[in-house]
Amino acid sequence: MPLPAPDVPASQRLALDCRTLLDHRVGKGVCGCCGALRPRYKRLVDNIFPEDPEDGLVKANMEKLTFYALSAPEKLDRIGAYLSERLSRDVARHRYGYVCIAMEALDQLLMACHCQSINLFVESFLKMVRKLLESDKPSLQILGTNSFVKFANIEEDTPSYHRSYDFFVSRFSEMCHSSYEDPDIRTKIRMAGIKGLQGVVRKTVNDELQANIWDPQHMDKIVPSLLFNLQCGEHSESRSPSPLQATEKEKESPVELTERCFRELLGRAAYGNIKNAVTPVLMHLDNHSLWEGKTFAVCCFKIIMYSIQSQHSHLVIQQLLGHLDANSKNSAKVRAGIVEVLLEAAAIAASGSVGPTVLEVFNTLLRQLRLSVDYELTGSYDGSTNIGTKIIKAHEERQLQEAVIRTIGSFANTLPTYQRSEVMLFIMGKIPVPGIHPTLPSTGSGPEGTRMIQIMLLKSLVQVTAGFQTTNMLTALPSSFLEPLLSFSLTEDPEVRLLVLQILLSLIDRHDNRPKFTNISIISDISVLKLKVDKCSRQDNLFMKKHGQQLYRHIYMGCKEPSSGRQHYETLFALLGLLSVELANEEVVVDLIRLALALQDLALSTDEALPVYNRCAVHALAAAYLNLICQLTTVPAFCQHIHEVIEVRQKESPYLLPEDVFIDNPKLPSSLEKVEGGVLFLQSKITEVLGGSGYNTERLATPYVPQYTDEDRLSKRKSIGETISLQVEVESRNSPEKEERTPAEEITFETLKNAIVDSVGMEEQERERRRQVVVKFQKAPFEEIAAHCGARATLLQSKLNQIFEITIRPPPSPSGTVSSGYGQSQSRSVPIYEMKFPDLCVY
Repeated sequence: MPLPAPDVPASQRLALDCRTLLDHRVGKGVCGCCGALRPRYKRLVDNIFPEDPEDGLVKANMEKLTFYALSAPEKLDRIGAYLSERLSRDVARHRYGYVCIAMEALDQLLMACHCQSINLFVESFLKMVRKLLESDKPSLQILGTNSFVKFANIEEDTPSYHRSYDFFVSRFSEMCHSSYEDPDIRTKIRMAGIKGLQGVVRKTVNDELQANIWDPQHMDKIVPSLLFNLQCGEHSESRSPSPLQATEKEKESPVELTERCFRELLGRAAYGNIKNAVTPVLMHLDNHSLWEGKTFAVCCFKIIMYSIQSQHSHLVIQQLLGHLDANSKNSAKVRAGIVEVLLEAAAIAASGSVGPTVLEVFNTLLRQLRLSVDYELTGSYDGSTNIGTKIIKAHEERQLQEAVIRTIGSFANTLPTYQRSEVMLFIMGKIPVPGIHPTLPSTGSGPEGTRMIQIMLLKSLVQVTAGFQTTNMLTALPSSFLEPLLSFSLTEDPEVRLLVLQILLSLIDRHDNRPKFTNISIISDISVLKLKVDKCSRQDNLFMKKHGQQLYRHIYMGCKEPSSGRQHYETLFALLGLLSVELANEEVVVDLIRLALALQDLALSTDEALPVYNRCAVHALAAAYLNLICQLTTVPAFCQHIHEVIEVRQKESPYLLPEDVFIDNPKLPSSLEKVEGGVLFLQSKITEVLGGSGYNTERLATPYVPQYTDEDRLSKRKSIGETISLQVEVESRNSPEKEERTPAEEITFETLKNAIVDSVGMEEQERERRRQVVVKFQKAPFEEIAAHCGARATLLQSKLNQIFEITIRPPPSPSGTVSSGYGQSQSRSVPIYEMKFPDLCVY
């Protein structure tokens, strides 16, 4: 029977009400009998799930769902919410097959849809990923991670203002530290965590509306997680900034995956984010004591330096320097590890720049060098107390010092010539130079520490000047650098003198000729050396005119030192050879020949009391150099004379030639009393043969005599500390405490006898007295020293007043003399304003 007309609208309303009710219900069983009343998007979603989950996603129905989502984008958020509800139910019921199907559907919808309403769908998607990551099942964690990585690679058209990834950063970092029992599953979980962190970085790093991934709260989780996996397993040497494509086996390695992720993170870091990315690395290496091994720390910073933009390299170096300062009182191994990392970082940053604070870099390194010397000699980090369990090992401190010196050289090699010159001057200013820096900063290590600091800083200069090349030596090597440097060649310390000579060789050698003068020998044909000789420029001529005599004198004085050994003479020969090929014009050649002949005279002289070895060495040095210079001048008669003398020496006196002197066990005579005749080079003969070739005969005939200067007063000291004590001693002798002048002692036979007998005791007393004077000036309060100096100044002023009273007479009076009451004439002084001068004297 047909329904009445008024009931039709009522039935439709009932159907609509039922459908609305069922919209809020879940489950196929509830609405199985009335599926036609359910929304279309739910029917489409239900149809993608097969009866048996092993059959997988129903592809045909999935295509329908995708087409529907693209046709009606406003339904996308409801589709996501419904899929999320189904997936939550399946997770709770452990129906993992349907879970995988739901996630696959979510992935395909994400990849297909990029409409403006995708944000609400993403919220449902991230909710489900979070649900999977919170599960205890490794398979679900890996499934959720893979879906998140796919989502991270999608570039969204519209920004999101409220999305948060804090949970994902924390959870992925936790997965990176997984300790699952099964090693294979543990590796998969860790790799999933690394991929997840990589996805978070990709999704957030370039989106200004997202939470800043570079904040310390995120970096302190991400970076240590990556370093933890980078540290696990054997890691090969870091490659170039863009490594070659890894093989499939390497891609499965957590270490390789971590390195790629770490490189990507650093490569995306902007100028202001470098510090936040590097600080967790430093903290991780500190907390796990990874500086001492050096290998892993160096590996980490190689990755960092290769991955960041080159113009940001100096920021990393500055952070390392600051970290080195912060660890000044840590063990030598830790500091050495940081310095080694600095060394590698500087080598990689060579293509860029160390940055605007070049001198700050060297100042920090030199400060660490001085601290290390003090630690080694005092055995204490803070001078007195709170040593605790910290035991300073001298050999570790020496290793640190060598590492700092190498690092200084590495930094210097990255600088242009003009900046390297500034660094050389800067380091020279830190060295206590005799006559220029008579006082030193207070150190607890005493004179021995001062000497060690001098040696360490000179070794640093050797590293800085290595490979130094300049076209204008006059501007690159000013007097403010050369003069204090050359003054060190007058010290008695042989190690200091050798370092100075090595620095000079580096500065003068501009054509890599130095290796060709390594060994002293008589070479019959120097063409085998393949020397590179360029014409001397105008700037070089000016340099030699200004500094040539200084160089000659210091070479002469170096040969005159009894403590000079084989290395010293070999280095002096190299210096003479480099001067001949790098900076020699005709005048310089004449001076060098005169110098060589003067060295021969020095070896013949018995006044200098040189040992036999030194005298033979000087003879051999002069012979080797004259053999070299005669072939450079290409004057046949000159060469003939030199070769004749050398042949005579080979037959009669082989100990005067380098081949028999500069060996491990030289065979030398007991004395050199009869060195004469044909074994000597004759200045008259050389003057004659060179004069015929246009050389200045008058200058050649004049024997070379070194010019003695004020520096020679300091030549007989072992360290600058003795110079200070000597100055203090002289001052103490003039102190007001010894105002009484002792009468001149009468010298008798008994006096001389007592002086000879008691000389040893007197030396001990004198040494002790000098030590007490030095200690007094080092440890006495400032007020006491000031009072002492003030009293001495008062004494000096009183003496001056007495001298003035004796020497200054009153001016003659125009009015003549005045008779005194005793009949004697007395000069009467008239003020100058009362004097009457003749008109001709007034202008």
